[in-house]
Amino acid sequence: MTAAALPAPLIDNDIVIFGLIAGTLGLVFWTASRPGGWQRFYNIVPPLLLCYLLPGIYNSIGLIDGAHSKLYNPVASRVLLPAALVLLTLSVDLKAILRLGPKLLAMYAATSASIMLGAVLSFLAMRAIAPETMAGDTWAGMAALAGSWIGGGANMMAMKEIFDVDATTFGQFAVVDVGVGYAWMALLLFMAQRAARIDARSGADTTALDDLKQRVEAYRAQHERIPTLGDMMVIVGIAFGAVGLAHALAEPLSTWFGANVGWAHTVSLDQPFVWVIGLCTMAGLGLSFTRARALEGAGASTIGTLLLYFLIAAIGMQMEIGALFDKPLLFLLGVVWLAIHVVLLWLVGRLLNVPFFYFAIGSQSHIGGPASAPVVASAFHRSLAPVGALLGTLGYATGTVLAYFTGLMLRALAGAG
Repeated sequence: MTAAALPAPLIDNDIVIFGLIAGTLGLVFWTASRPGGWQRFYNIVPPLLLCYLLPGIYNSIGLIDGAHSKLYNPVASRVLLPAALVLLTLSVDLKAILRLGPKLLAMYAATSASIMLGAVLSFLAMRAIAPETMAGDTWAGMAALAGSWIGGGANMMAMKEIFDVDATTFGQFAVVDVGVGYAWMALLLFMAQRAARIDARSGADTTALDDLKQRVEAYRAQHERIPTLGDMMVIVGIAFGAVGLAHALAEPLSTWFGANVGWAHTVSLDQPFVWVIGLCTMAGLGLSFTRARALEGAGASTIGTLLLYFLIAAIGMQMEIGALFDKPLLFLLGVVWLAIHVVLLWLVGRLLNVPFFYFAIGSQSHIGGPASAPVVASAFHRSLAPVGALLGTLGYATGTVLAYFTGLMLRALAGAG
């Protein structure tokens, strides 16, 4: 049965859906805090993974319709995500992040290169296996997917316009993007709980990463206090005040850049959401150099993490398991492409002897982007969420240019011009 043939969802009221998601998150964390069998279960399946998968199951069985719910867009992605970025970057130790060194940036660059190369190799492989699937404008759909996997949704839309991707083809690759990308994210969340064992087995150098965690935890311990109502109001006021200001500035800024700066479209500066993410990240980083950073002791990052959990549940709501099999060979194309990326990035990681976190966040900052990179980073340690936010945002600046060149290579291989 295709996604289009599914009956109307049982619950179509977003307020009710919000209550369902909140109740689900509460149940997951309540059971995770229980001793005995629940602890053994959550040693295998981390709570974060369930917060992602359960809403996906609700959507797949027709209980809710995540694709048409407004909980993800605009509530989670346009309000909760930027607010979380403000609170998570507010307490960041930027100098410590910079001490993570050039290897992190090398892994980031290797991720972009592996996705571009993976597009070419998977196109050639699938053309040999199933030439009928790769006929027509499949190459253009891959260019759009490259925009998403190197940058984000804005870059994907840019590729759709640049290469004039057919609406049906674009929709099919949007399903591949969600299905393959979210499955990979789920696997990373699962593996994050085993990062220490993976690093110990590989002999990776985790010195800089451990130093960052210790610095953040030491700062938190030094300033930790029981939050007052005033503290909580200030935290919420800063977070959502920054979000409101970012949205107020994003529209005129994106419009002005789109009209007056020739290269703005190339780096997605004509997209309001890019400005919202960038402004909120910069606001948090700016506040980290002020006394506002002491709000970390009152739970600023804890509230930011809570917002991220609602975000990850809203992301999970988009998953439609049945739709993945409408055109299974395109799904196979996505799997082959991702597998090539994973193998190449893993080889670079072994060559550089980096921690598993570098591999995971390099990959997720591209495949997932700024909406989910902080979530995966926080699965390793909550102090690492700002690293995911920074790398995820960087993808917006590079995604359009690199995806454009990927599209040119694919078009040449397809003989389409």
